[in-house]
Amino acid sequence: MAAAVPMPTTGQEDRLLAVVHALVAERHSAERAASVTLDSTFDRDLGLDSLSVTELVTRLEDAFGVDLPHEVIARAATPRDLLDAVRAAPSRERHHTSVERHPAPPPVARVPDATTTLVEALRWHTRIHPDRVHLRILSDSSQQLVTYADLWRDATATAAGLLAHDLRPGDAAAIMLPTGREYFTTFAGVLLAGGVPLPVYPPARPAQLAAHLRRQVGILANAQARVLVSDPQAVRLARLVRGQVEPLRHVLTPDQLTGSGDTVAVARHPDDLALLQYTSGSTGDPKGVMLTHQNLLANIRAMGEAAAVSTQDVFVSWLPLYHDMGLIGAWLATMYYGVPLAVMSPLDFLTRPARWLWALHTHRGTLSAAPNFAYELCLRKTTDAELDGLDLASVRMLYNGAEPVQADTMTGFAERFARYGLRREALAPVYGLAESCVGLAFPPIGRGPMIDRVTRDAFLRTGRAAPAADDDPDPLRFVACGRAIPGHQIQVVDPAGNPLGDRREGRIEFRGASATAGYFRNPVASRALIRHDWLDTGDLGYLDDGELYVTGRIKDLIIRAGRNLHPEELERAVGDIPGIRAGCVAVFATSGRDATERLVVLAETRHTDPHQLADLRNGITGVSVDLLGTPPDDIALAPPGTVLKTSSGKIRRAATREHYERGHAERRQPVWWQLARFAAHGVLPRLRRTSRAASTVAFAAWCWSLLALIGAPTLIALSVLPSLAARRAVVRSAARALAHLTGTPITVDGTDHLADTPACVVVANHASFLDGIAMTAALPGQYTFVAGEVFEHKPFIGIVLRRTGTRFIERTQHLQSVADTQRLIDDVRAGERLVIFPEGRLSPMTGLRPFHMGAFVIAAHAHQPVVPVAISGTRAMMRPDHGTVIHRGAIHLVVGEPLHPTGTGWDAAVALEHAARTAIADHCDEPDLHE
Repeated sequence: MAAAVPMPTTGQEDRLLAVVHALVAERHSAERAASVTLDSTFDRDLGLDSLSVTELVTRLEDAFGVDLPHEVIARAATPRDLLDAVRAAPSRERHHTSVERHPAPPPVARVPDATTTLVEALRWHTRIHPDRVHLRILSDSSQQLVTYADLWRDATATAAGLLAHDLRPGDAAAIMLPTGREYFTTFAGVLLAGGVPLPVYPPARPAQLAAHLRRQVGILANAQARVLVSDPQAVRLARLVRGQVEPLRHVLTPDQLTGSGDTVAVARHPDDLALLQYTSGSTGDPKGVMLTHQNLLANIRAMGEAAAVSTQDVFVSWLPLYHDMGLIGAWLATMYYGVPLAVMSPLDFLTRPARWLWALHTHRGTLSAAPNFAYELCLRKTTDAELDGLDLASVRMLYNGAEPVQADTMTGFAERFARYGLRREALAPVYGLAESCVGLAFPPIGRGPMIDRVTRDAFLRTGRAAPAADDDPDPLRFVACGRAIPGHQIQVVDPAGNPLGDRREGRIEFRGASATAGYFRNPVASRALIRHDWLDTGDLGYLDDGELYVTGRIKDLIIRAGRNLHPEELERAVGDIPGIRAGCVAVFATSGRDATERLVVLAETRHTDPHQLADLRNGITGVSVDLLGTPPDDIALAPPGTVLKTSSGKIRRAATREHYERGHAERRQPVWWQLARFAAHGVLPRLRRTSRAASTVAFAAWCWSLLALIGAPTLIALSVLPSLAARRAVVRSAARALAHLTGTPITVDGTDHLADTPACVVVANHASFLDGIAMTAALPGQYTFVAGEVFEHKPFIGIVLRRTGTRFIERTQHLQSVADTQRLIDDVRAGERLVIFPEGRLSPMTGLRPFHMGAFVIAAHAHQPVVPVAISGTRAMMRPDHGTVIHRGAIHLVVGEPLHPTGTGWDAAVALEHAARTAIADHCDEPDLHE
């Protein structure tokens, strides 16, 4: 982009440009900063990534004394956009001492400990205390309260919309939404619809589009996602993904999932899949961890026991809802225990870390969690002035997990915030992983951080964690992460799988009720994960009297000259060198020409002067020798953005190593070019879709042509034939001819059940207009269909129904309806077989809907059996909401055993309804929507 022509600036513009200029100079060079204008693009012209823009927003808030909405980070593309946001932003309230603090929530006597699924737990709370506040969604200075009843009501409406868009039980539904009410509603709605939520993170900035899209295509394709729900701003982007993911049928916004009414929860079982949690990808390609309802509830209950969670706790969280720590640890766990959750966007925290601390103050938070970097951010990015009046005395457990816990961070945080009432004992380093839902090891309540000082040389050479002497000047320090949560076990083993004794480093393995059964559609990775009933965490560590100390990742371990080198410590030390970007250093091993491992340090810097770069290399060499006793084989100094990270900020060492081994840095392409290249990859899949659509249109045209060709002589025959039996035979022949000429196989199981039942009430599920045709063509014998009075006088179909002896019943006028029912009872007593669709009218919603009782009352009063018939395949061929579209398909009917009434009253009719519904639900291939 050509530099914009400088325009006269105001005082505000000058101040803003000065802040931008300073940041660009820090990140890159003074020369690049000199070209900054109000219309420079952050990504292409200034080379600022999303974290840099986040830092810029923070500095502008300080410079102008305002609070900017977090959405500006994703929305702003130029300094002018930020100027507009600054001018519209309210002044910051710098003194928080007058902030009204919320009282502790009222206690609840019970928790849903007898429930077996997440849906049952949510329903339990909705019934027991519907008005209890479940969520406090924080945004700027306001909050939105969501009760259990609110969440259930909105989720049932969303579930109805998903079912109307053909989501089936067990289908994955991807959710790419920011933190907000719509996220919670959509996630719960997927569960209620019987689907499997698949959280994926939304793109942070346009410059990340290409990498983001590539990653999401891989995840969505592996998960076989059928639906993707995204916000309106990202939905066009998401539709580019649809062209490359074959199973993906719909890309929708939350608003498009409303308006289909509501539904009851689809029945699910404890061992059904409840969540696909894709790993962060810090050690390779992301893998979909399969978590069942039983896994999740076991983990939630075990963590709750370890932390002594009570209903008077309050959890405060800014954690992303697409990661297990924020999704399961913060939300699903609090939902289960009835603990109010005060939740804010991660961007609110990143732009102003003090917001998290003030939320703990305002809501009297007792529980919270964050990765280690968040505690570092609070230490570096909060001032005493903005913390004036802060009170953290209510906090009883502040978890540190999801990435390596640093001893210096824990010590510094405890010391800094003790003056604000935070007790050191509240800090709780923990350990967990997605393969165990989220939590695996918790420390005892109220113990505080415990740091182990280990002799460096002995540990690096032998893996033995020998306690360091008090006067040891350079020990290794590892933070204790607690003991295995109840119902779980942890062991440390050698490369052969033999358990090691205390204080010996090895591979960490675990087992327990939270353990996943493996990775979705990835048998190779699943086999590597589980060995002799123990799951491999991929982490190294040691135990000491049951206490776990994590020392590093197995794949990141570097073996050099008989020493085991862990990269994290060297990365931190190199990041502390002036001129090196802290947190943007990757240390890894790569194979040289002689197949020996070479130690590589890849570090980001904004310097380009050769003399400065030489000084940085000398500094890195010295630090490496001091820590490891050996210099690196190669030191690569690269521009910002070279070190690859996951969405949660972890260094992707394997991917960065591949980047290094290619020998060149990828040039950042303009956003339009990224989108064009990505869209080009979808051309072939789009052509295939178009071809299938054309084939569907042609098939539908053929079907309707046949209907006209066969229908005309059929109507004539129905008009002139005097015999009812002859007219019914004509219609049966027409139905069979349609099936044959369209190539639609109709198969039936259990027809002998009808052959032995001359008088009965046949009940069937009703999914499509094709149901009646399929039953007419396939069922043996003579039948009288029952339909609503609205069909009696419809063109064409009304003639067919009347001339084949269909019985019409009044549905709205009570007296007439009773009279019609009595006539049907008499018909069954006289030996007729009635066919009734007890669901009533067709619905676009996939699933077996609640039954009307008429058919079962008729059978009970006539004292004749009910014969259930399950129909599958008709909805896939012709959905009620798809107009004239007909797809190729196959239809299958299962005739159940006759169900004989045990009496003639209401109880007998209810028993028939329950039994018939169970028989149909077992074979109709649709979810049971009856509560």
